[in-house]
Amino acid sequence: MAALIIKTIDNRYSQQVVDLILPIQQIEFQVPVTLADQPDLQDIDNFYITPGGGFWGAFEGDLLVGTIALIATGHNAGAIRKMFVRKEYRGRETGVAQQLLDKLIQYSHQQHINDLYLGTVDILKAALRFYERNGFNVVSKKDLPSYFPVMSADNVFYHRHLL
Repeated sequence: MAALIIKTIDNRYSQQVVDLILPIQQIEFQVPVTLADQPDLQDIDNFYITPGGGFWGAFEGDLLVGTIALIATGHNAGAIRKMFVRKEYRGRETGVAQQLLDKLIQYSHQQHINDLYLGTVDILKAALRFYERNGFNVVSKKDLPSYFPVMSADNVFYHRHLL
């Protein structure tokens, strides 16, 4: 594996983001979600960056191999979204997911974001273990703050207070 580069990405990368995420959602995990359900993928700037969040990509050369995004929700909090890694780049060996999460947490500290929330689906067992290893705790949907943007497909929710 060549050197991995983590960088901020914007609307110029929208098609690469769609080409990475949709097959993972629809084909690999059979999550019933379409591009129409995710307008944020085609307007990264306005959904993530302009309001104070971010969107990062992991690249091996020109190939986008992973993504993670942060919605700045106000209240010194943020919502993690769009954490996806190509199958052949997953796992501790490559460290792609960890590097992406570390970048998001570093940015959160800089922005005085103290609480991170995320939603995911229970069939993504490796993702659940990854979040728990990284200090995220399961919270019930009813205990999420009112400002957390719930996605309809999500059925497991996590919170981590940053120190």
